[in-house]
Amino acid sequence: MRALVYHGPGRKSLEEMPRPALLEATDAVVKITKTTLCGTDLHILKGDVQTVAEGRILGHEGIGVIEEAGTGVTRFRTGDRVLISCITACGICEYCLRGMCSHCERGGWILGNTIDGTQAEYVRIPLANTSLHPLPDEADEEAMVMLSDILPTGYECGVLNGCVKPGDTVAIIGAGPVGLAALLTAQFYAPANVIMIDLDDHRLDVAKRLGATRLINSSDGKAVEKAMAMTFGRGVDVAIEAVGVPDTFNICQGIIAPGGHIANVGVHGEWVPLHLEKLWSHNITITTRLVDAVTTPLLLKTVMSGRLQPQKLITHRFPLGDIMNAYDTFGNAARERALKVIVTNDP
Repeated sequence: MRALVYHGPGRKSLEEMPRPALLEATDAVVKITKTTLCGTDLHILKGDVQTVAEGRILGHEGIGVIEEAGTGVTRFRTGDRVLISCITACGICEYCLRGMCSHCERGGWILGNTIDGTQAEYVRIPLANTSLHPLPDEADEEAMVMLSDILPTGYECGVLNGCVKPGDTVAIIGAGPVGLAALLTAQFYAPANVIMIDLDDHRLDVAKRLGATRLINSSDGKAVEKAMAMTFGRGVDVAIEAVGVPDTFNICQGIIAPGGHIANVGVHGEWVPLHLEKLWSHNITITTRLVDAVTTPLLLKTVMSGRLQPQKLITHRFPLGDIMNAYDTFGNAARERALKVIVTNDP
């Protein structure tokens, strides 16, 4: 089968790999119909994620059809259409029972990380009963791909951890796919204002169409001053960091109001200064989280109702055979005006 394989920082290739087989009774093999690329994949290619070994098939998002199921898989059978969760969960360990499936003792974020992932024709899904979701017959497949990772990530790590509530002023730093997913789901809670901060005017324009009330282009290095002016010197109630670099986390620290929440979403591959000399007395809450994907069923219902329309984040489509160009497009998002890139398994 064809698959996108990681060969160390800055190196990847589309190549023939063995088709996965069942290893445990609770495994399923899924034929991928659609997958996508994630900012985390770009962090891996930068060398930021040390757990990813050379030779690993990347990808942790997608939908597909059950090709084969182990004898312990009771929720699904061959031919079922399924949504693949980016988090593999047993459902019964201490962490899963606490809703922290990202730290599952038998799973967690393993797809495209410590086991082969979804940017391939087929993928093996361990613990399939609790790591897959059935797709409604009428579901839009492209919208469903957004439920694998970015929607639950933006919602859980940004909106829920940030404790967004009615009347809040929220700043989202980073108008990429995850930041925009946080923007979409923050509106569940009727914040008074959502300030979107990014370097790219095109992404800011998209954010405006999706519900942002104020926009800041941070390319001049004055994002903190602009946000403080917009809030009459008070700062924001919630700052959601959705990039994963020191500059954007520093913006969060510079604009948070007393009593506010800084919710980190981005994947950080380098040291970030924490300014406790300024924040220690300000009643600030700082949260970190790896998505647990426990809200996927809720979000799926919201998408199916039409209330949430994540397909608006899709800008480009490629066949699997052209995935190298998909990476070039996604990796040069500003130039290509790219948000989410759909990769379709060729017939």
